[in-house]
Amino acid sequence: MSTLERSTEYYGLTDLFDQLYESSLNGETFRELYQFIVLKQNILLAYRNIKRNSGSKTPGVDGITISDIERLNENDFVEIIRANLSNYRPGPVRRVYIPKKNGKKRPLGIPNLYDRIIQQTIKQVIEPIVEAKFFKHSYGFRPLRSVEQAMGRMHSVINNVQLHYVVDVDIKGFFDNVNHNLLRHQIWNMGIRDTKLIAIISKILRAEIVGEGTPVKGTPQGGVLSPLLANIVLNDLDQWIASQWENFPSKHRYSRGKLHRALKGTTLKEGYLVRYADDFKLLTRSYSMAKRWYTAIRGYIEKHLKLEISPEKSGITNLREKRTEFLGFEIRAVPKGNKYTARSYVSRTSKQTMIKQLRETIKRIQGNPGYVHLLNYKILGMHNYYRIATTVSVAFSEIDYELKQMMKTRFKTVGKYSKPYHGTSLTFDKLYSKTYRTWRINGTWIYPIADVQFKIPINFIPGTVPYTSSGRNKYYKGIGIDIKIEMAKILRRRETGRTVEYMDNRLSRYVMVNGKCEVTGRVLSSEEFHCHHITPVSMGGTDRYDNLKIIHKAVHKIIHANTINNSLKYLIELQLTDKQLDKINILRTKCHLEPIK
Repeated sequence: MSTLERSTEYYGLTDLFDQLYESSLNGETFRELYQFIVLKQNILLAYRNIKRNSGSKTPGVDGITISDIERLNENDFVEIIRANLSNYRPGPVRRVYIPKKNGKKRPLGIPNLYDRIIQQTIKQVIEPIVEAKFFKHSYGFRPLRSVEQAMGRMHSVINNVQLHYVVDVDIKGFFDNVNHNLLRHQIWNMGIRDTKLIAIISKILRAEIVGEGTPVKGTPQGGVLSPLLANIVLNDLDQWIASQWENFPSKHRYSRGKLHRALKGTTLKEGYLVRYADDFKLLTRSYSMAKRWYTAIRGYIEKHLKLEISPEKSGITNLREKRTEFLGFEIRAVPKGNKYTARSYVSRTSKQTMIKQLRETIKRIQGNPGYVHLLNYKILGMHNYYRIATTVSVAFSEIDYELKQMMKTRFKTVGKYSKPYHGTSLTFDKLYSKTYRTWRINGTWIYPIADVQFKIPINFIPGTVPYTSSGRNKYYKGIGIDIKIEMAKILRRRETGRTVEYMDNRLSRYVMVNGKCEVTGRVLSSEEFHCHHITPVSMGGTDRYDNLKIIHKAVHKIIHANTINNSLKYLIELQLTDKQLDKINILRTKCHLEPIK
């Protein structure tokens, strides 16, 4: 299942967001967006998206977390959000600091949870509008975009266009220094002209930071809206750079590729931009061109964006001689035949960070072997992120070597070191070889650190957007149209007195099982769909996800039937197997009912 989980589809918002995207593509403006922000379904979708984020358990200044909200009646929750928005006054923002790879600390602003949900309601409505106008080669904090695609683009330009000079321009404290007045103008220029909405965004930007007062600039990291607003700010830079070469406006219509060949005979600066949030690279052909680009970009940032650059972190790199660092990787151009090809490495800083994190987890396992699952989680995450480096196997072999002695010292009393011979997991069997020796602790094999294979970074496929049916079809696989339709029908079904937690979790569960009954395996229509509490609420059961089962309505009647006679017609209708009946009997036992024999 995709991480996007088709949320907009089963909240019935797909058509609305698609229309906003299409209208924005066509150059239309939007003066009445507030009405969409306060839609019940948009508010519930915001709750779902915030809940899905691990940060939902992090309290703001008021101490409220998602667990304090999830048991509210659905309608009551919606009215609370609407009431807050009608005369919006954001609460103070809690300041925290998190460590950076360079040893410094990054300031984060943590809004109260209700403020985060409100920011999410806004983000959901304006994102389709601005996505229609964003530059195609910006990849950070955008739907269906990734680090892998940014790296794929870097490799592609180096390999296919043979551009080997990189211009780096580091914006000094970008998130903390965004000009508020300029940002409001940029939002307006994007076609978002609902004055009430812009006023709410202005209040969000000026929310008090505890211990620091009211900010006069910046989009604090930690806010739900901040990444999207940052992309709005930098889109001006993207489009200006692209207009100088990649998207150069020409009165003559050229076939694909011929425009840039024609431009090479001019005095224009050849250049291709790749951006991920405020980290960007511009690739060009020569040192003289790179100098011209550096001067021009610096001037644009200072004059038009009202921001400063860091000269000590900015400069020009010849990839044929030195590496450039990007998103935790290092990239060089190395000779191959009569051309140069991109070679990427796990950066030195990234390797040291990973070694530090793994050491900390290894220490914890010695005291509590149960933490072996956390170690596997970290190893798998590191492999998945860095496997697009062409020399990834070398990097992780080095990491493995650095940790080998420590693991031996710490694990010799709690584990066994050998080649995996039995008892591996499905994940282990799918991703890892059994030729590497590794540790088995508490019945779990540790994923071999050195066992990782290079994966060619895939470029972004044009047209892959979540706001067109064709764009979604390029991305989503596995869920048929019937499921989508039934999800929308289930959503519209009224269940009075239910909590927000229950209404959301039943949909999560339905999506997780691909619309199938968890007893019979049969795909359920909205008319057949029931959601069963494993431990009944009357017996202390909760609306938590793990206490719910998606089942056929007839199965539900069988589970709760007081006598065999009451369930007989449903047993005949369903023609249950012995295995399916066993599942029902387990659920009946949880309800303190006799099994059916």
